[in-house]
Amino acid sequence: MNGGTLVREARRRAGITQAELAGRVGTTQSAIARVERSRSDPSFERVGELVEACGLELRWALTSPDDSTWSVAIANLALDVDSRVRQNERAVRFARGGREAMQRARA
Repeated sequence: MNGGTLVREARRRAGITQAELAGRVGTTQSAIARVERSRSDPSFERVGELVEACGLELRWALTSPDDSTWSVAIANLALDVDSRVRQNERAVRFARGGREAMQRARA
Protein backbone atom coordinates (compact mmCIF):
# COMPACT_ATOMS: atom_id res chain seq x y z
CA MET A 1 0.00 0.00 0.00
CA ASN A 2 1.38 3.40 -0.90
CA GLY A 3 0.74 6.94 0.34
CA GLY A 4 -1.72 7.70 -2.43
CA THR A 5 -3.85 4.70 -1.52
CA LEU A 6 -3.83 5.74 2.14
CA VAL A 7 -4.87 9.30 1.29
CA ARG A 8 -7.66 8.16 -1.04
CA GLU A 9 -9.00 5.70 1.55
CA ALA A 10 -8.90 8.33 4.32
CA ARG A 11 -10.68 10.86 2.12
CA ARG A 12 -13.37 8.37 1.15
CA ARG A 13 -13.90 7.31 4.76
CA ALA A 14 -14.27 10.97 5.68
CA GLY A 15 -16.82 11.41 2.90
CA ILE A 16 -15.10 14.45 1.42
CA THR A 17 -14.08 15.39 -2.10
CA GLN A 18 -10.56 15.98 -3.34
CA ALA A 19 -11.39 19.70 -3.52
CA GLU A 20 -12.53 19.71 0.12
CA LEU A 21 -9.36 17.98 1.25
CA ALA A 22 -7.28 20.39 -0.81
CA GLY A 23 -8.99 23.33 0.88
CA ARG A 24 -8.27 21.89 4.32
CA VAL A 25 -4.54 21.60 3.63
CA GLY A 26 -4.03 24.65 1.42
CA THR A 27 -3.32 23.00 -1.90
CA THR A 28 -5.18 22.29 -5.13
CA GLN A 29 -7.57 19.52 -6.08
CA SER A 30 -5.22 18.48 -8.87
CA ALA A 31 -2.37 18.08 -6.36
CA ILE A 32 -4.55 15.75 -4.27
CA ALA A 33 -5.48 13.81 -7.42
CA ARG A 34 -1.79 13.39 -8.28
CA VAL A 35 -1.08 12.04 -4.81
CA GLU A 36 -4.00 9.60 -4.97
CA ARG A 37 -2.96 8.33 -8.42
CA SER A 38 0.66 7.95 -7.24
CA ARG A 39 1.81 10.52 -9.76
CA SER A 40 3.65 12.35 -6.97
CA ASP A 41 5.71 10.96 -4.13
CA PRO A 42 4.76 12.74 -0.89
CA SER A 43 6.81 12.25 2.26
CA PHE A 44 5.49 10.10 5.10
CA GLU A 45 4.88 13.31 7.05
CA ARG A 46 2.82 14.80 4.21
CA VAL A 47 0.71 11.65 3.91
CA GLY A 48 0.11 11.88 7.67
CA GLU A 49 -0.99 15.52 7.32
CA LEU A 50 -3.43 14.64 4.55
CA VAL A 51 -4.86 11.71 6.53
CA GLU A 52 -5.24 13.92 9.62
CA ALA A 53 -7.03 16.56 7.54
CA CYS A 54 -9.59 13.82 6.86
CA GLY A 55 -10.12 13.43 10.61
CA LEU A 56 -8.15 10.19 10.89
CA GLU A 57 -4.81 9.24 12.39
CA LEU A 58 -2.04 7.46 10.51
CA ARG A 59 -0.13 4.97 12.66
CA TRP A 60 2.75 2.83 11.54
CA ALA A 61 4.28 -0.27 12.99
CA LEU A 62 6.45 -3.19 12.04
CA THR A 63 4.49 -6.43 12.03
CA SER A 64 4.96 -9.99 10.91
CA PRO A 65 3.64 -10.74 7.44
CA ASP A 66 0.07 -12.00 7.25
CA ASP A 67 -0.32 -14.73 4.65
CA SER A 68 -4.02 -15.29 5.38
CA THR A 69 -4.99 -13.54 2.16
CA TRP A 70 -3.37 -16.37 0.22
CA SER A 71 -5.67 -18.93 1.82
CA VAL A 72 -8.66 -16.76 0.87
CA ALA A 73 -7.39 -16.49 -2.71
CA ILE A 74 -6.89 -20.25 -2.96
CA ALA A 75 -10.40 -20.88 -1.60
CA ASN A 76 -11.83 -18.42 -4.14
CA LEU A 77 -10.12 -20.24 -6.99
CA ALA A 78 -12.09 -23.35 -6.05
CA LEU A 79 -15.39 -21.50 -6.66
CA ASP A 80 -17.11 -21.21 -10.02
CA VAL A 81 -17.49 -17.76 -11.55
CA ASP A 82 -21.12 -17.27 -10.46
CA SER A 83 -20.26 -18.15 -6.86
CA ARG A 84 -17.37 -15.66 -6.89
CA VAL A 85 -19.67 -12.94 -8.18
CA ARG A 86 -22.29 -13.67 -5.50
CA GLN A 87 -19.60 -13.69 -2.81
CA ASN A 88 -18.26 -10.33 -3.99
CA GLU A 89 -21.77 -8.85 -4.12
CA ARG A 90 -22.32 -9.92 -0.49
CA ALA A 91 -18.99 -8.36 0.50
CA VAL A 92 -19.92 -5.08 -1.20
CA ARG A 93 -23.32 -5.00 0.57
CA PHE A 94 -21.58 -5.67 3.88
CA ALA A 95 -19.04 -2.88 3.31
CA ARG A 96 -21.73 -0.41 2.26
CA GLY A 97 -23.77 -1.28 5.33
CA GLY A 98 -20.75 -0.63 7.54
CA ARG A 99 -20.05 2.69 5.84
CA GLU A 100 -23.69 3.77 6.22
CA ALA A 101 -23.66 2.78 9.90
CA MET A 102 -20.51 4.85 10.47
CA GLN A 103 -22.08 7.84 8.72
CA ARG A 104 -25.24 7.53 10.84
CA ALA A 105 -23.13 7.33 14.00
CA ARG A 106 -21.32 10.54 13.07
CA ALA A 107 -24.58 12.42 12.43
